[in-house]
Amino acid sequence: MITKLISLYVRLRFGKLHWGVRYYYRDTYYCQFVQLKYILRDYVFRKKYKEISFDGEFAPELEFVLPFAYWHYKNGTLKSTRGAKYTKEMYFFSPDHEEVYDVRTNEGNYNYEMPRILYSHNYNMKKWAMVPLKETYRNDIYRFDKPILIIANRYNMEWNGPPVSFYSIELLDFMISRLKNKFTIIYNRPRPQNITMDTSDIYDLDEFDWLEKTHPEVILMEDLYKENKSNARNFNHLQLMVYANADHFISIHGGTAALASYFKGINLILSKKGPEHHFGCFQKLFPKLSGAKILHAKTDDEVKQYIETYYVKGENLQ
Repeated sequence: MITKLISLYVRLRFGKLHWGVRYYYRDTYYCQFVQLKYILRDYVFRKKYKEISFDGEFAPELEFVLPFAYWHYKNGTLKSTRGAKYTKEMYFFSPDHEEVYDVRTNEGNYNYEMPRILYSHNYNMKKWAMVPLKETYRNDIYRFDKPILIIANRYNMEWNGPPVSFYSIELLDFMISRLKNKFTIIYNRPRPQNITMDTSDIYDLDEFDWLEKTHPEVILMEDLYKENKSNARNFNHLQLMVYANADHFISIHGGTAALASYFKGINLILSKKGPEHHFGCFQKLFPKLSGAKILHAKTDDEVKQYIETYYVKGENLQ
């Protein structure tokens, strides 16, 4: 009954919007409604009761679930968390974290016990707190003579089709050539064996051999993992430690960009299309993750312009 009433309200108020984005408005209102039943437990009794479990995709986990769990930790109400493989270090604050999911699922995204579902027109979330990953994982191991620049790429199936947003070899060559004298560049595109897979296939961009031959000065994240000076427990743990020592990021929309937005500094995100554009995720949500300055490029040419202005020349964002 409640869902029907919410759907009717959304149709009446936002009926002119395309259905492909309109149902996220409904999901937002329903998530807010679900939280009403916890008012007394969260704000009056405040005993440890909250058991948070999530097996959805990496991006919504970083954007909504992890900050939700951290809010409950700070509130004194977090009892336990359950997530996918390689997530224990993300939930460093959890009194009891279990890694129980071998695969991330699309169905797992629609967990209405969380503050939001995938996208929202309202990112003013009350039970949401910035998670101090940078402060927690900053270290003296991954330090270099020049400041670290992380290039976090991906080359995945998107919307059941070919890759859309990714840094091609041509674009990688441009940014590395322009930035290698100023930064220690660390390139990161995780292989399937190093992460918990979801429903998106990962393709081969054939850039690793090219990088070795053309830009041998670029450090590969996977090589740091093979070396593993920090005794990281898994690849995700290593990412947290390396990212924590960086203030400059260039990433791709999705979980890749969300993770890179957790470590302050500046993050240039390439996103050519997606619901993120309609909902203003890169302007409203991603800066909240750590206070990072977010640049959103919609084309390869915009990527080049942002690199010249904010990475080469180092102009400040207003």
